[in-house]
Amino acid sequence: MAVATHKPHLTTTTLWVMTLTTGLVVANLYYNQPLLNDMAETFHVSNGKVGQVSMLTQIGYAVGILFVIPMADMVKRKRLMLIEFAFIVLALLLTALAPNIHILLLSGFLLGAASIMGMLLVPMAAHLADPAERGKKIGFIMSGLLIGILLSRTLSGFVGAHFGWRSMYFIAAGIMIILWLLIYLLLPEVEPDYKGNYRQLMRSLVDLVKNEPKLRLAALRGALCFACFSAFWTSLVFMLKQNFNEGSDVAGAFGLAGAFGAIAAGLMGRLSDKMDAYKLSTITLALVLVSFIIFWFSAYSIVGLIIGVIIMDMGVQATHISNQAIIFSLDPAARNRINTVYMVTYFTGGATGTYLATLVWGAYNWPGICAIGIILSGITIVIHLITRKTMQRTV
Repeated sequence: MAVATHKPHLTTTTLWVMTLTTGLVVANLYYNQPLLNDMAETFHVSNGKVGQVSMLTQIGYAVGILFVIPMADMVKRKRLMLIEFAFIVLALLLTALAPNIHILLLSGFLLGAASIMGMLLVPMAAHLADPAERGKKIGFIMSGLLIGILLSRTLSGFVGAHFGWRSMYFIAAGIMIILWLLIYLLLPEVEPDYKGNYRQLMRSLVDLVKNEPKLRLAALRGALCFACFSAFWTSLVFMLKQNFNEGSDVAGAFGLAGAFGAIAAGLMGRLSDKMDAYKLSTITLALVLVSFIIFWFSAYSIVGLIIGVIIMDMGVQATHISNQAIIFSLDPAARNRINTVYMVTYFTGGATGTYLATLVWGAYNWPGICAIGIILSGITIVIHLITRKTMQRTV
């Protein structure tokens, strides 16, 4: 049962706090990717074993979204965020102090499960925004999230190369404490809409999956795209070491190239308010496929890799924004639960892509990673085109 409640206005200050927090918190999930070689050397383990750190972080993120994010429909959101920050700081410190690979794997999972702030803030922004500008506001926050994802690699690569990989997690813990203060002082409180209990809340997720075909398609499309994205970024540091003898700082620098794609993707939020979302997604999905074809021929070309990164990130992130514009228009009272279904599926796809990359790298190296991207993005386009007519009938 939902009740009408007064909602605060989405001011420019609020929007910037949301965007900054979203980008810096989600960065926690991706600091490890340029640092995997350094971590492997510290604990004397293989690339395949240390790649599990990235995979478990994404799995943890999906678990956190599944069991915590729905609660934002039934408890005060700001209070929930402030509690989450305490767990993020503890997980970061555990990572920084990890004495062996097993603790590092555990802390990666816990860090992923705690760093779900963006999944609370994006639906909150959709709730507070004027419906006519919802796509624009979501796109703005998503640009922050995407830039956070990409520049996190640049930052961690630099810090890892000059100060050691553990330093990155101590720095991140300090950043989280500052963000806690910003949220406490500047973010408005949003009263919950859902009046049932937690068990009923979780059961309603199944009903949403059954009753919302647009949600099912968006979730599947997002998961396959993010699987491509994760397979690339997990293996990039291994490829640069093998083909160019470069380390974490160069791998992280590729995040700068991806950031250009993320900025361009932010413009898609504006387009999603004016253009048919399915037509827009057709274009953005094609960009992902093209990027992996470029990667295939760029194993020894830094310029080719940079071009591919810009195109891939633009395609993946623009598809994500288009998907969110679709799902947040479905049921206002269930936005956090709708986002839960979408993002759990999305990051399950990411974890799957990371896992496939760790399996394929040992046997097929870079061509195998490119094949993963080409096959999965091709499947996504086929599913998108086949189901398009069905989706149009539901409008």
